[in-house]
Amino acid sequence: MSSRVAVASLGGTITMTGSGAVSPTLGARELVVGLEVGEIATLATIPGASLTFATLLKAFDWADAQVSRGASGVVVVQGTDTLEETAYFFDCLWPHDEPVVVTGAMRHPGLPGADGPANLAAAVAVAGAANSRGRGALLVLNDSVHAARWVRKTHSSLPSAFESFPGPLGLVVEGVPQYFHPAHRLAALPRPSEVPVVPLLECAVDDDGSLLDVLDVGAVVLAAAGVGHVSEGMAEAVSRAGFPVVVASRTGAGTTFHGTYGFAGSESDLIARGAVMAGWLCPRKARVLARLALGSRTPLADVFDVRGGIF
Repeated sequence: MSSRVAVASLGGTITMTGSGAVSPTLGARELVVGLEVGEIATLATIPGASLTFATLLKAFDWADAQVSRGASGVVVVQGTDTLEETAYFFDCLWPHDEPVVVTGAMRHPGLPGADGPANLAAAVAVAGAANSRGRGALLVLNDSVHAARWVRKTHSSLPSAFESFPGPLGLVVEGVPQYFHPAHRLAALPRPSEVPVVPLLECAVDDDGSLLDVLDVGAVVLAAAGVGHVSEGMAEAVSRAGFPVVVASRTGAGTTFHGTYGFAGSESDLIARGAVMAGWLCPRKARVLARLALGSRTPLADVFDVRGGIF
């Protein structure tokens, strides 16, 4: 069995070519030229925005099999548009001490300063390093190593687009990952056989909640204001909903509250109406977790109580 890092590609900017506007064309074999890696596979050749949970489960199964066969870690390459969600998807399900690392590129191969080769080389180094074990899923870009649950894409186009609050786990220095924090990860959720539909709705000024009334879904995640606040109309719609409602903060940093405010639509009011608070998870990751939890029949309140806190 090989102890080398396995690499799979799903597509994205790192694979895009063209004489004008670019699109995904390159496969994993073309990306890893010059790198010492083990098994490689092209599992998809699509942009990040077109990824589905079915494709991600396929990637998970492939990555799981590689580690079971002796790989020291796995790198999954994809488009950066949804990279933070894929990282958290893997983090929720990943059962191994060997890391799974996601990466991509902000500049396609035809641009000056294309960052794909450097990002992929750094990701392979992180995936194969002994001090990366026990850290679950990691996102590596721009020589920064991010924890999946904290990382966010904060700029549409800069190579430094990905940031974490309260900061990255570590940096890749001279080709070696150096970590600022000890390894820690939660127990994996069961792999779901199916993933119910969970839409993400952003709450805004003069939102009466009427959209919530017409949905027939497994659950809904609300990207709420501040520490978990919605309009009185949305709060009343939460009471009428025939499905679970998860409330996350749309701010990009910080946690939802539980009992500071008491008006209609406040966090304490929503909890009293049966809503589940997402804690420190951003709305996009709360949606990933809600779908995986529902798919594995794990109670939403229990899983968000564990994964929405500081650990």
